[in-house]
Amino acid sequence: MTERTPGLPNGPGGGFLAGRGIADITGEAAECGMLGYGKADQLSAGIHTRQRARAFAFADRAGHGRALLVVCELPLMADSVVREVLRRLPPGYDASNVMLTATHTHCGPGGYFHHALYNSNTGGFRERTFRAITDGITEAALAAVADLAPTVLRLAHGELTDASVNRSRRAFDRNPAADRAHFPGAVDPQTTLLTLERDGGLVGAVNWFATHNTSMTNRNRLISADNKGYAAHHWERLAGVDHLSPAPPALVAAFAQTNAGDMSPNLGLAPGTGPTGDQFENTRIIGTRQYEAAAALEGEEISGSIDSRTTYVHLSAVEVGPEHTGDGRTHRTSPPVGGAAAFAGAWADGPGFKGFRPGANPLWDALSRRLVYPFAPALRDAQYPKALALPAGPVNRVLPMVQERAPVQLLRIGPLYLIGIPGEVTIVAGLRLRRTAAAILGVPLEEVLVAGYSNGYLHYVTTPEEYDAQEYEGGSTLFGRWELPALCQTVARLATALRDGAPVPRGVPEPPVPVRRRHRRRGTDAPHPGHAFGAVLSFALVGRRAVASFVGAHPGNDLRRGGSYLSVERWTGGAWTRVADDGDWSTLFRWARSGGPTSVATVLWNVPPGTPAGRYRLAYHGDTAKGPFTGVTEPFEIA
Repeated sequence: MTERTPGLPNGPGGGFLAGRGIADITGEAAECGMLGYGKADQLSAGIHTRQRARAFAFADRAGHGRALLVVCELPLMADSVVREVLRRLPPGYDASNVMLTATHTHCGPGGYFHHALYNSNTGGFRERTFRAITDGITEAALAAVADLAPTVLRLAHGELTDASVNRSRRAFDRNPAADRAHFPGAVDPQTTLLTLERDGGLVGAVNWFATHNTSMTNRNRLISADNKGYAAHHWERLAGVDHLSPAPPALVAAFAQTNAGDMSPNLGLAPGTGPTGDQFENTRIIGTRQYEAAAALEGEEISGSIDSRTTYVHLSAVEVGPEHTGDGRTHRTSPPVGGAAAFAGAWADGPGFKGFRPGANPLWDALSRRLVYPFAPALRDAQYPKALALPAGPVNRVLPMVQERAPVQLLRIGPLYLIGIPGEVTIVAGLRLRRTAAAILGVPLEEVLVAGYSNGYLHYVTTPEEYDAQEYEGGSTLFGRWELPALCQTVARLATALRDGAPVPRGVPEPPVPVRRRHRRRGTDAPHPGHAFGAVLSFALVGRRAVASFVGAHPGNDLRRGGSYLSVERWTGGAWTRVADDGDWSTLFRWARSGGPTSVATVLWNVPPGTPAGRYRLAYHGDTAKGPFTGVTEPFEIA
């Protein structure tokens, strides 16, 4: 008799159990450095859309296998976050069968890493943002597990060709013709949809599509879940979901990443250029295209098992066999080094630092080739022709800067296989990982996806050919030109073990990193002279836009996770009823200092088409050290 995994609902064999959960993970909305673009002056100053975690639990009806997938609207997934969330999950959920993956928005608060590099513009580790993220992910995950029930899963694949462009074409073109032929437009058009149905109705959806979540530019200072966040929120809103309601949502829809390393949503190959010249509109359009492509798919019901394998690889010292290196020789990876091209940034999505550029960097090239490589043959074999600029490996011994041990995961949900990679994988690098797993598992290539940005962060993964071009992506491939072959070798072992029902060595995880520098916010709030907190300073209704300014308090006093800093209210049935909040597309919340301890909070509402005529008002919800307060405008009419 097969022993049944405890904690799962009873039911006959065959089919799946699945559950869904969603929670707010929005961090500090004011004066917190944003993560993604690495700009010192990109500090949060309000909310465009909130960030959310969407969790999906899966189990087979016999209770033999289970898995948990959480799609998080974060810039990056941090090892620190993974550790904390895994610690708080119930028995049966661990690093083997839990995948925490980020959508890679570049406009979310940072400071939640324990590795120092990612807190460089946040004033150190931000405890409040870290707690908002880990509390929210845990809340969503526990809700999904509690929601496990008999569910029909369907899987579908389609194509989407107008939501991405290859931002690194010079590197892509160095790949062999057979690889380039798989992507005739130099983009990965595959869009994959996994749906959850109960009683014939849609209750959950996960979409995977490769495009960077960078429609919002590095000049934006409002927290934003960007194009993938818009797609998810839009689909849920169409299903009638109220994200502030305590009731279980009718639909949880996530838009996850795959091998998006060289895929940009900026179709004009410059920040904020494409399809229009407005970053907000670009976000909406690219998000809409992802939603429409996903919602149009009709999947076939799937069956099969739930299974997973995970191992930790010390990417600084992997011996890669000749069957994976491509030149018939054995090679070794090296400790992480950032290249000069990495500091140039990805020009299609946002330039980096002055003095650096993609490709050749004459000064750094000369220093590396004349003073370093001649005396370090092993480093040369691993890292050449990279212009060495940031020796993260040696620095890690003094101050942990970047993660070196990679959790590599293979997660099976029926016929679908997800390769969890803690990095940004280009489409051809992803193709090689997928081909490696598909050949061993004996399954169609389209059923194997790379789930990038999962379970940690190790920067980029490029093919050796792309690496040699030393564009931004190659310069950011920290462990050198043999990094992808090392990962392919690891995936081959995972796929073989999963196919054969055998265990894999766990490996050694990244050692815990202590927090060495914590951010401390100083100062107190004070109202404007002659005014109380929440008092209306100005109001205007111009056309279909209502804007009000209030006497504000610092949003860091209470992050209002699961709540809102604003509400748009309509007078109905003798009471004011909320019709929009700060997570909605139609609203913006801005905060700014106005001198000393005083500040101004601005609430903006773009009245959506189809809004019923009636009386409305805008409200601002703030907090001081003494507690919450609310300010409201006078009612106004929408015709």
